[in-house]
Order: sequence, then structure tokens, then C-alpha cells
Amino acid sequence: MTYAVILERTGNGWSAFIPDLPGCVAAGRTEAKTRCLIKTAARLHLDALIAQGMCPHWPTTKCSRVTVRADDRVAINATAS
Repeated sequence: MTYAVILERTGNGWSAFIPDLPGCVAAGRTEAKTRCLIKTAARLHLDALIAQGMCPHWPTTKCSRVTVRADDRVAINATAS
């Protein structure tokens, strides 16, 4: 199964979570380390669900990026007021 992973830069490293596996999180000093840790966390999370007789959550979350220009942001803020 392929799950979407959200990686976030923190004050002292990186954190990650998988939206389709609530509670499945990881943190590390580098992005590469955090990717490795979240993959291990996902395996452990799924193994724990199966061991408890629960059905693993199928991936449903999709990821994409949106590019917003600075002038677009100003226009949105001006109309939101």
C-alpha cells in the first residue's frame, strides 16, 4: 500500500505524519532520517492493527502542491477583510 506522508520542517529537524493512519508520526533531525522513521512507523502501525484483529486503513489521501504568487496572496487578504 502507498500512503501519503506529510513532512514538515520544525525548529530543530523534521516531523512527519500519515493522514490515513491516525497517530502514525515520526520526527528526526534530517528529512532523510524522518522519511526512514515514518516508513518504519507505518509498518509497526499496520502490524499492530492486524495483531489486534483490526482491518488496516486503506490509503485515501492524495497530495499535490499549489503555487501561489505573492500578489495572489495580497488579493485574497484584501477581499477577506
